[in-house]
Amino acid sequence: MPIFAILIVFAISFYIFYKVKYHRTKKPMEKQWLSAKSSMALGMFVFFFGLNQLFMFRSTLAAVIAVIFALVGLGSTWAGYKAYQHYLPFAAREAKEHSKTS
Repeated sequence: MPIFAILIVFAISFYIFYKVKYHRTKKPMEKQWLSAKSSMALGMFVFFFGLNQLFMFRSTLAAVIAVIFALVGLGSTWAGYKAYQHYLPFAAREAKEHSKTS
């Protein structure tokens, strides 16, 4: 299905984007916040990849592996979202303090 291919490309693009931003920043809380966002993007990549495999290949083994990929992707996305929620106020406070000193 072409929609899954497009979503896979978007997810991996966001992962790369957030990883580059992660390595460029010096603020520790912003690093954790960006790491959580990249974890969500990577989880979505694995999830969409699993769904794509589920619809492309019709064997039992492919279906089992695709479901495992989808579940791992959803778990990673959920864990990244929880980390994102946790670090967001700290990153906002850090950015606010940084803007006052600059």
